[in-house]
Amino acid sequence: MRFTVTPDWRDNRLLKLVLAWFLAYVTLFWVTNALLYFAKMGLTPSSVVAYYLGDEARFLPPRSYQGMLEIAHFHLFAMGILVLTMTHLLLFVPLSTRWKAWIVSLSFAAAVGDEAAGWLVRFVAPEFAYLKIAAFLTLQATLAFMVAAVAWALATAQPNAYRGDIGDEDYE
Repeated sequence: MRFTVTPDWRDNRLLKLVLAWFLAYVTLFWVTNALLYFAKMGLTPSSVVAYYLGDEARFLPPRSYQGMLEIAHFHLFAMGILVLTMTHLLLFVPLSTRWKAWIVSLSFAAAVGDEAAGWLVRFVAPEFAYLKIAAFLTLQATLAFMVAAVAWALATAQPNAYRGDIGDEDYE
């Protein structure tokens, strides 16, 4: 990541190629994440509850503790790395530090909330289905924003903004 801290962010063609391919990869992840979500449930609380608590009419068993634990184990690691990488790249985009802090916090909270909400629906209360829907939509929105912002910075050869922006001194 040394190249992203230096002026090479704009000038290094190989770095731009690597980042462009990574953004393409994240975009494919974003699409498949949505497709998987909508293959299992929808944006209604009843569909979320049916997925986690089961639905006899559709022959869906409730999610098992072990099955959810195995998925959580992988998701917590993978989503943590993905959000860490995307938020790190966002640091170099010329946006105000306040916006960056907001997007960083929102994306991590959404990723954790998306994972936690399923557990909460299954083992605490069905009303947490609203959290699952909100966290999923927020995670998708923040990932889309970060992909677009980093792609814009790369495509328009924006200056490296790692050290913060003018007018944000009180926040750093």
